Amino acid sequence: MDIIKLVDQMSHDLYLRLKHAAETGKWPEGVVVDNAQREHALQLSMAYQARHLNSDQMLSIGADGEIVTQTKRELRSQFKSAQKTEQNSTEAQSPNNIARFTNL
Repeated sequence: MDIIKLVDQMSHDLYLRLKHAAETGKWPEGVVVDNAQREHALQLSMAYQARHLNSDQMLSIGADGEIVTQTKRELRSQFKSAQKTEQNSTEAQSPNNIARFTNL
């Protein structure tokens, strides 16, 4: 079977199991993964990420199969803009917003 067809038919639960095996060297039940299984789990989880997930992590695999990296500056700016958006939406929701306590 072609790896692309396999990844397209793979469930999210299977992806999580393969990712766990690739990261820890064990299946979620605790059974040790041998080196060949770990390499295949890593390849399949990376292919699944590339095809199905939109990742905002510093290092990920893009939809074209290339490694996508972001600098700390890019990540910080994304984080700050997300914080501002969240803060603005919570402030707009409260009609009696008298005292604001931030960074507690």
